[in-house]
Order: sequence, then C-alpha cells, then structure tokens
Amino acid sequence: MPIRRLPVYILLDTSGSMRGEPIHSVNVGLRAMFSALRQDPYALESVHLSIITFDIEPREYLPLTPLDGVNIGEIQAPDSGATFLGAALELLLQCVDRDLRRNTPEAKGDWRPLLFLMTDGSPSDLHAFRQAIPEVKRRDFGSIVACAAGPKARQDYLRELTDRVVTLDTLDAAAFSGFFKWVSASVAVGSSSAGLADQVSLPPPPPEIQLLP
Repeated sequence: MPIRRLPVYILLDTSGSMRGEPIHSVNVGLRAMFSALRQDPYALESVHLSIITFDIEPREYLPLTPLDGVNIGEIQAPDSGATFLGAALELLLQCVDRDLRRNTPEAKGDWRPLLFLMTDGSPSDLHAFRQAIPEVKRRDFGSIVACAAGPKARQDYLRELTDRVVTLDTLDAAAFSGFFKWVSASVAVGSSSAGLADQVSLPPPPPEIQLLP
C-alpha cells in the first residue's frame, strides 16, 4: 500500500523589491529547510513539496516532488516588477486540483495539504486575489500560513486569506532563516500528526517572527 502523502505548497514573492539580499536570504533559508526536513523520518516518508514563485506572473518553480527528490537551483528576482499574488493563487488552485489524490474504495488519498505564503508587499491584482480566496478555502487545507515580510507587507490583505499571519520586521538572512526553520518545524509537526486534528497546530515561532493575534 503506498504511503499517504502530505502535500506542502510554498508560495514565494519574487517581485522586484525582493532583489538582492532578500531573495538570497530566501534561497539560504529554503536550503536549510530542506536539510532539516530530510532529517525527520516522518517528513521524509510523507512530505511532498511544491514551490510557486510570483512576480509579474506566477510560475510552478517546483512541481509537487517527494522530499528526497527535491533539488532546486537559485531562485531569482527580476530588476523590477509587480506582485501578482492573485494569479499565484489561481495557479495554486490548478496545481492542487491536478496533484491531490482523493480517497477511493481501494486506497486512502493524500493528507490535507499545507500552504505557506510569503510576500513583502501587497497584491498588484487585488480583484483576482479576492476572487481566488473563497476557492482556496474550499480546497480544505490543513493549515494556511501567510508571512508578511518587512515594513511594506500588507497584513490586512493576508488576513482575508487566513487567520494565521506572521510578520518579519526585516528582510535579512536571520529573519528568513528563522521563518524557514519554523516552516520546517511546522511541516514536521504536520507530518507526524497528519489526520489527527482539524487544523495542524503550529509550534511556537522563533523570536524573529511575530504570530499576529
């Protein structure tokens, strides 16, 4: 019988404002996250990762891939560009509908997927963003966490998507590495407790991260 998968979707803002140290710090944080998760036997058995990047358009940077098969290059940010978060959510919906295995009489389907979203701004396509939100909520994610990174990130928009919003005050390596370490810990909790609760309980965030009340 195949192992039940825990699909984890990560949406990353790669708009022009992320160029330079922020996107470099994101790459460092992602590598640390992969490394940490691969040392967790529950995660290694069940976690499948997908990465969607978004700037002036969304891209499926990493299709849903088993943790031990993840191998990504350096994620880049353009010189300038908008933040089409609504388009990214629309692409996420397409990927989830394509990827997820449903329960059948013969086999259990995937665990409820997890979604982590990080942006340093606000949606350039606000109408599309708001149209996608009810569709995302209909997909029954086990947890949706949105990270507002830096002083220009609009928390109020992210709260329309989820009540689990965290903030990073800065866009430096320490903040991003703290965020991705926390994501990896959250995924590890999700993989060991999959199916036991309605919503995956998150571990306490590190000092760099504020979980909004």
